[in-house]
Amino acid sequence: MSREGVRYERRGAAAVLTIDRPDRRNAVDAATATALREGLERFEADDGARALVLTGAGGDAFCAGADLKAVDLDADHPSGPMGFTRRTPSKPTIAAIEGWCLAGGLELAIWCDLRIATSSSTFGCFERRWGVPLIDGGTQRLPRLIGLGRALDLILTGRPVEAEEALAIGLVTEVVGPGRHLERALEISERLAAFPQETMLSDREAAIEGSGVSLSEGLALEHRLGREVLEVAARGAARFAAGEGRHGNGV
Repeated sequence: MSREGVRYERRGAAAVLTIDRPDRRNAVDAATATALREGLERFEADDGARALVLTGAGGDAFCAGADLKAVDLDADHPSGPMGFTRRTPSKPTIAAIEGWCLAGGLELAIWCDLRIATSSSTFGCFERRWGVPLIDGGTQRLPRLIGLGRALDLILTGRPVEAEEALAIGLVTEVVGPGRHLERALEISERLAAFPQETMLSDREAAIEGSGVSLSEGLALEHRLGREVLEVAARGAARFAAGEGRHGNGV
């Protein structure tokens, strides 16, 4: 599928959603935002797609944010101006990043569960320079990801953050060599797809939804969700007792 600057394709267990506007550093306009929403909906409807990989075309940029020449994004859209940033996907998501990851592009990246970046990647809330607010989840997800102090540093100063610093502060999950970001994201997708899905998705939901509540509420959520998948856990324990997966071997 290719529509309005976005490509959707299946690669093994992953659905790859590519922002394909390299001439605009993959900046997002209204048509691109709509195509991103449609791509997410297609992923959610595809039971065979176990992870979504979000990336940018061309190698120069993952996404430079909103297209400030178009200025046509809908700030009030219930799914978010940049496409789907006010929605929580039901399955794992991975950002495969090379080059510029700025402003709304950074907000797209931190919407994902994991971020794989090349050593040439640069991150930042560059919208600070133009007086544009963070309205695609950045003020909420960034402090949850890297802590309030570091998040405020990035949000207030708008300074650039290179890949190694991004790794050190927990902004990215892993740094890889040039051009390896998509390959590595697909490798991780296959690994995730090999796990028993019910318990992995349950644990993911507990972690995400529990991050904004009190400890007691989070523990209650974990208990409720965990009990719902105890049958899967029992089957897994039986496989372990029979000798599968011992000593860290495979899945």
